[in-house]
Amino acid sequence: MTNIGVFGTGHVARAVAAGAAAAGHHIVFGSREPDSRKDLGFPVGTLDDAAAHGDIVVNATPGTESLALLRPLAARLDGRVLLDIAVGLTETMELAHPNSSIGEQIQQALPATRVVKTLCTMDANVMAAPQRLSRPGTVFLSGADAGAKAQVADLLRDLGWAEETQLDLGGIHTARGQEHLALLFMGVAGALGTYTFNFDVVRS
Repeated sequence: MTNIGVFGTGHVARAVAAGAAAAGHHIVFGSREPDSRKDLGFPVGTLDDAAAHGDIVVNATPGTESLALLRPLAARLDGRVLLDIAVGLTETMELAHPNSSIGEQIQQALPATRVVKTLCTMDANVMAAPQRLSRPGTVFLSGADAGAKAQVADLLRDLGWAEETQLDLGGIHTARGQEHLALLFMGVAGALGTYTFNFDVVRS
């Protein structure tokens, strides 16, 4: 069992929390307004409470707000594994970080935190339920710390992503490829009329 702190209480946060809890992990949500979010089925505290709880901390906050929320927690997150799912999109659904990624910016702002980018290339309804798809497709990982990626890979397996579905892209700079895929994701969703799909890397 791993203690997992989850920043955010939206669809992504709840989906990952439910999947991790079903695998036996202990969840604490972190919210800016914890007193108004007591209906989630798990303990809800402040962002600092969730950071203190988590051996792995999941960033499921809006990508346009993540840096401002995480910077004050730098000391608390020192040495922790931060699984970052955030994507920054503007109100007009354009990339907020067109020449970078929020994953890279978090790692730069919190250099002692072990940031791993994953799960941001799919919708919340399949992040912890790849069995909803005819085949799982591919889940990507980006990050500089091999040990942190190994811990995240273990959690992904608990969420249903077998080892052969996981693809390590390399350092945290590759997070921008994951985040920028959001534009293609939205186009495909519009064409299919559903968000329940995933991308699959097909090898020769």
